[in-house]
Amino acid sequence: MKGIIGRKVGMTQIFDQDGKIIPVTVVEAGPCWVVQVRSKEKDGYEAVQLGFQEVKKEKRMSKPLHGIFKKAGVPPCKHLKEFKMTGLNVGDKITVEIFSKGEEVSVTGFSKGKGFQGVMKRHNFSGGPDTHGSMFNRAPGSIGASSFPSRVWKGKRMAGHMGNERVTVKNITVVEIIPEQNLILLKGAVPGGENGIIEIWKVEG
Repeated sequence: MKGIIGRKVGMTQIFDQDGKIIPVTVVEAGPCWVVQVRSKEKDGYEAVQLGFQEVKKEKRMSKPLHGIFKKAGVPPCKHLKEFKMTGLNVGDKITVEIFSKGEEVSVTGFSKGKGFQGVMKRHNFSGGPDTHGSMFNRAPGSIGASSFPSRVWKGKRMAGHMGNERVTVKNITVVEIIPEQNLILLKGAVPGGENGIIEIWKVEG
């Protein structure tokens, strides 16, 4: 696997060689520092912990966390994520150049929060008639709890909290890499809103 942490800047559009418009998401990816290396002998699995976005005020960071960065010899970072990557050492710097133009990657992030929503918005229910005095418009209808089983089945689609979930979108094409600005342009949309933290990764082989 190869991966990097990034910040969603926003969306724009570019033109390809044929003059067609391509909607792209601009992501500020890296630079990321290898803060810790997990090993099978010590931790039971192999991975590396990457840090992203330097902390401006170190006094707001806890002393144990500050000690981890000091031991690694890297600047304190706001965001820490683990990737199942190997062959890296503590203190290594990961940049957007690990990816290449035309490559397909996966993007993981938290979707936009929608708050508490009804069944029509949350589960795409059709609802009832709007006219002729109908009182059944945007209601969920029967939930099927009669004398048997005298309860509501688990997983019943009802109103509730929507969004703000960890989502992974696969097979997103890398349209352009801008190393000098640490930017990567991804085709289409990615999970989350502007300034949201996302993970860009790919399993090789």
